[in-house]
Amino acid sequence: MPDQIDQRCIDTLRFLAVDMVQKADSGHPGLPLGAAPMAYTLWQRFLKHNPRNPGWSDRDRFVLSAGHGSALLYALLHMAGYDLSLDDIKQFRQWGSRTPGHPERGHTPGVEVTTGPLGQGMANAVGLAMAEAQLAARYNRDGFDIVDHRTWALVSDGDLMEGVAAEAASLAGHLKLGKLNCLYDDNYVTLAAGTDITFSEDRGKRFESYGWHVQHVADGNDVEAIAAALQAARDETGRPSLVIVRTHIGYGSPEQDSYKAHGSPLGEEGVRKTKQALGWPTEPDFVVPEDALAHMRQAVARGADIEDDWNTRFAAYAHAHRDLAAELERSLHAALPDGWDAALPVFPADAKGMATREASGKVMNAIAARLPQLTGGSADLDPSTKTALKGLGDFNPPATAATDTQGSEGGGWSLAGRNLHFGVREHAMGAIANGMAAHGGCLPYTATFLVFSDYMRPPMRLAALSKLHVVHVFSHDSIALGEDGPTHQPVEQLAGLRAIPGLTVIRPCDANETAAAWRVAIETRNAPVTLVLTRQAVPTLDRTRFKAADCLCCGAYVLDDDDTSPALILIASGSEVHLVVEAAQRLRAQEIAVRCVSMPSWELFDAQPREYRDKILPPRVRARLAVEAGATQGWWRYVGDAGDVIGVDRFGASAPGDTNLREYGFTVDNVCNRALALLRSKHPS
Repeated sequence: MPDQIDQRCIDTLRFLAVDMVQKADSGHPGLPLGAAPMAYTLWQRFLKHNPRNPGWSDRDRFVLSAGHGSALLYALLHMAGYDLSLDDIKQFRQWGSRTPGHPERGHTPGVEVTTGPLGQGMANAVGLAMAEAQLAARYNRDGFDIVDHRTWALVSDGDLMEGVAAEAASLAGHLKLGKLNCLYDDNYVTLAAGTDITFSEDRGKRFESYGWHVQHVADGNDVEAIAAALQAARDETGRPSLVIVRTHIGYGSPEQDSYKAHGSPLGEEGVRKTKQALGWPTEPDFVVPEDALAHMRQAVARGADIEDDWNTRFAAYAHAHRDLAAELERSLHAALPDGWDAALPVFPADAKGMATREASGKVMNAIAARLPQLTGGSADLDPSTKTALKGLGDFNPPATAATDTQGSEGGGWSLAGRNLHFGVREHAMGAIANGMAAHGGCLPYTATFLVFSDYMRPPMRLAALSKLHVVHVFSHDSIALGEDGPTHQPVEQLAGLRAIPGLTVIRPCDANETAAAWRVAIETRNAPVTLVLTRQAVPTLDRTRFKAADCLCCGAYVLDDDDTSPALILIASGSEVHLVVEAAQRLRAQEIAVRCVSMPSWELFDAQPREYRDKILPPRVRARLAVEAGATQGWWRYVGDAGDVIGVDRFGASAPGDTNLREYGFTVDNVCNRALALLRSKHPS
């Protein structure tokens, strides 16, 4: 059992959390009451961190995957000396406070990732551990382990029920991530009932089958047993570790071991009885014993000493390995090296052209050598998404190497490899990429077919909420996919992605817009970017005739105009731009003044000043026709109530891609006919 000072610290954490929830009349007291001993043991004895510099690069990362227990994390941060005051604690879940209902990265000092949607934090932790392993393999040298830290996560029953956690845990075991350690708050209770009604498998054996090191602690209040298990987890370097700790939700409260303790305040009487049961003062609220605070605030001096030692070692490393040190510092600060874009390709005009997925692959491989932080992969789709970085190796322990390295096309197997193989695990891929971005030093990208962005929506939403720089590459972007049919043909996905606040969606029209899109994606800061690419070839426009593709950075631009006041504006994105270009030529032959606008990104366009937007889409020109092979939802804001949209508001069909496009109205003839109908409706004969 804990000694007196340990027990006072644990109970301080418990009742700071209980008082937070009670004062807010909202929150989750059950987890903090049960899990405080394991969290305290980790933070006091094992976690390598500096509370006065939460961004120190070689700190351990702590992830509260069970984000509903945020009150426990805020109590830990306050007690350990982070910039989180007792007044902040008392404003738990209130407007404008630094202690929101679930942890938010960038909002509260010391919060590594945004958690709450269960399973996401555990998958983030896998990404954090992968980033550490890759950077360590790339930059450490004999005598200089300057990247050497661990990732710790506290996970719940709900986390382990979610499929994303299973996907991520399976990959972590395969990758032998020995610096990933998870504490499992095994309290047999979820929000609505006991786990026995839905969750009866042997979780330990499941994780053993994934290749994890699994331990059991029978008593969640036994600090020494927890410490011994954490030490064993830290000593295990060849496998990730899961420490299953038997706890009691709502420990000491009248609702102990009941689902009622999960997500509701205990009530004034419940709080009083809980404090009495655990020997804590019933008044006042928010008691912080001086000796407990002093004990946990030792983390400040301890952390400063650890970071000072690291700074000394890094200075020696930088002297011995000047170029490597400079490269690592640039990557950790998300700075782009000089000339990173010098090799960006320029594609010649070509009526046949190429698929934008092909162009994207060429761009990625042109810039990868000059951009060491670029790393990523696909959900088992590299040959189709064209996202393999040639010759840069596969991120995999050498012992797991297979004879066929088709995905990376050379470079070998090592933890320094920059091609990540996620397997058919889109959901985990997105969440792992978030973890890598949160770690720093990496610019992660993911890749799959656009229709499967549905599987990735939760982590993409969290990336936008957390302001994480992740690049998502989606190919096979429309019904032009063809014979695979409606299950694989995206319709509503573009509209769904555009609905996520803070996510930039770019659908380039040809190879040169694709290169420009990658420039935007790389130069973006603190936000995710999505590139939406074609499977089929599209013409590469002659940029001596049409506006430069770099205009993509404005989101929309006049691609082709009559040098007169337009009577009609044709707007398109992606593969449909060539349709409006051809349609404009036919309409001009009828002496109709037509403006063609390429609009690859709504978000970039909406960010432009009103003057620019009105210049591209003059309000006086009401005859506007938008063309895009996706749901029409949202386009009306650009075409107005006098405009029209050619889109897809039903599912696709299994047929050759050209047939689908023709049958769904994506032809020059249909564009011309719909445009003429607009003009007739505006100026009837």
